[in-house]
Amino acid sequence: MTIPYTLVIFDFDGTLADSFGWFLDIFDEVADKFGYDRGDRNNLRALRDMGARELLAYHRVPMWKLPMIMTHVRKLQGQHIDRITLFDGIGEVITTLKHQGVKVAVVTSNARDNVETVLGADMATLIDHYACGASLFGKAAKFKALLKTAGTEARCVLSVGDEIRDIEAARVAGFKVGAVSWGFANADRLRRENPDHLFECPQDILAALTTQPGLHPNI
Repeated sequence: MTIPYTLVIFDFDGTLADSFGWFLDIFDEVADKFGYDRGDRNNLRALRDMGARELLAYHRVPMWKLPMIMTHVRKLQGQHIDRITLFDGIGEVITTLKHQGVKVAVVTSNARDNVETVLGADMATLIDHYACGASLFGKAAKFKALLKTAGTEARCVLSVGDEIRDIEAARVAGFKVGAVSWGFANADRLRRENPDHLFECPQDILAALTTQPGLHPNI
C-alpha cells in the first residue's frame, strides 16, 4: 500500500467537523449583532454554490468587521462545543493515515481549543501540526509557514477542504487539492474548480490515497 503524499492537511469546520447546522442556527444572531443581512434558509442551494467573497457580498457583511465576527463565532462555538461532532469515518481516516506514516495537519480559522475538544484527547494527539486562527482568506500564508515547519515539499502535500477558498489557498501554496462534498459548498460547484480529488464520503479519502501504487512523490 503506497500513499502518494507525505503530509495531508485538513480544514476543520465542514471537513472534519459537522458544524454546518450549528452555523445556520447562530447566523441570524451574529448578523444582528454585527449589522449585516440575515440568512435565507430557502436559498441554501444557491448560497452553497457561492464562494466566500460572493457570500460576504450577498449578505452585505462589512469587511472591516470580519476579524471581530470571526473572533465572536469562535467564542460562541466554544460555548456550544458539545453540539459539534466529527463526521462519521473521520477518525478512521486520520488513524489510517498515521499508521501509514503520513503526517497529518489541521489548518483552520477556528480556535485550537475548539478543534482539540471536538477531536477528543486521543485523536488530537495524532495531529502532527496545528495552524489555527487563520483569517478568512489567510490560509495560503498558514500553508506556506506549515510547509517549512513540516520540512516537506509542496508536491508531497494534499490539502483537503470543503470550500472554494480552501482550493484557492492550496493552489497558491502549490499543494494538490482534495475537496469534500459533505461540507458547505455543493459538489457541483466544487467539481467546477477541478480539484485533484473530489471525495463523496470520508472513506473515499482512504480509497483514493491507498490504491495508487507507484505514485508516491518521493519515488
